Amino acid sequence: MDADVELLNFVYQNSQMGQHSIHQLLDATKDDILLNHLNTQLEEYNRINKEAKTLLHERGYEEKDISKMAKISSSMSINMKTIMDNSTTHIAEMMLQGSTIGIIDMTKKIKNYPNSDDKIVDLAHKLLRTEESNIEHLKAFLA
Repeated sequence: MDADVELLNFVYQNSQMGQHSIHQLLDATKDDILLNHLNTQLEEYNRINKEAKTLLHERGYEEKDISKMAKISSSMSINMKTIMDNSTTHIAEMMLQGSTIGIIDMTKKIKNYPNSDDKIVDLAHKLLRTEESNIEHLKAFLA
């Protein structure tokens, strides 16, 4: 598998994890403003995920979903954390932590694949900017 496909799959999986996490948090969120923000984030992750999938298919590759174990682990962690504290601040903190990890991981991947196709690098940067924007918006929910 070439570097372009590896980077695309990383973008696909990263945005998929964002989707998965937000779906888990929507039921726990009681604050309408935070709920609206999470839905906006979800829409952006959906767009990026769909674009990554399309680019993979255009190149003759299938997308690689995140593992079931990663989904289960994430779900269990989110459920445990929200059972203990489902306050708006705590949910915002959880999302901030996820976006921070996303920024770190995406930055590393972009640097590891400097010669990738411009469309793919642009999409990776779009995801990076999305995570950075998420952090800025989520700061408003911290108490």
